[in-house]
Amino acid sequence: QIQLVESGGGLVQAGGSLRLSCAASGRSSSFLTMAWYRQVPGHQRDFVAGIYPNGITKYSDTVKGRFSISRDNAGKTISLQMNDLQPNDTAVYYCNLKLGLGETWGQGTQVTVSS
Repeated sequence: QIQLVESGGGLVQAGGSLRLSCAASGRSSSFLTMAWYRQVPGHQRDFVAGIYPNGITKYSDTVKGRFSISRDNAGKTISLQMNDLQPNDTAVYYCNLKLGLGETWGQGTQVTVSS
């Protein structure tokens, strides 16, 4: 079974940067479609950025130009570089991995941006 472990959340002032990482473990967990989502209490979980097996990346309009998703050479760890963070980026960020018709979620990491 594939497991995801996230790290890198924290508190930062507006305009600052943070880098999140998500490590996948388990068989056949390399070079799959992986993504970051975020969720604010009382709201739905929203797509932030994704990276596909061929390396193509996709971003939501709200983070395009500020966030960058990447994958390591082993294909099992993705990172999300977040620059120019704003208070409305405050959320719990979740890592997601898609495998066939199923998907796996990480436990989430809190990102808080103060004004």
